[in-house]
Amino acid sequence: MSENTKATVVLVHGAFAESGGWGPVVERLQAQGHTVIAAANPLRSVAFDAAQARALVDSVDGPVVLVGHSYGGMVISKAAAGAGNVKALVFVAAFAPEPGDSAATLSGLFPGSTLAQTLRPVPLPDGNQDLYVAQGLYHNQFAADVPGEVTRVMASTQRPITVAALEEPADGPQAWATIPSFFLIAEADNNIPVAAHRFMAERAKGEVVSIEGASHAVFASHPSEVADLILRAAAS
Repeated sequence: MSENTKATVVLVHGAFAESGGWGPVVERLQAQGHTVIAAANPLRSVAFDAAQARALVDSVDGPVVLVGHSYGGMVISKAAAGAGNVKALVFVAAFAPEPGDSAATLSGLFPGSTLAQTLRPVPLPDGNQDLYVAQGLYHNQFAADVPGEVTRVMASTQRPITVAALEEPADGPQAWATIPSFFLIAEADNNIPVAAHRFMAERAKGEVVSIEGASHAVFASHPSEVADLILRAAAS
């Protein structure tokens, strides 16, 4: 692939994170000549968030590798459906739903998630609720293999997700059914059970890389491995 045809990489963060968390991954991708956009994911609803991501993808001239972390997988699965310029999807400790699946139901398919007891709700004026991970529990729950001085900042800058977004089922075609997909499984993920990751990756017939001991925040603890998988998807 020549320099002027390298794919643009669009990164979509999940709940309890923010776009700046991709920084070390961005640096590695840029060093290999890729244009990178770390999207700001609203975390309001699957349909709304996917529409925002699709608008961004449609604005890119040339091929795109679309990457989602955690709930971001729900978003990219819908956003890329029918998008002619998306050449690959990368699921980084992320959900890959079928129609009818929600983030909540996929998390509950297998035992192991300890997320629910760490969440703190904030009632919203419209009757919905925003959810945050309690700052004192964030390190052990979300990013146990990331230095504490880093996770304290991550906990403070986390973006909340609505209860409605976590419970909203995927609908319509899901892009992983037709677009080559790559999965990074964090073997010490406390948010999404590892068995659920494997189930979704096998269902999608995706290429899989597993990292032993990696937390849900694998983008922060293993940025080189995450970047390497994205580069592999870009070269496919």
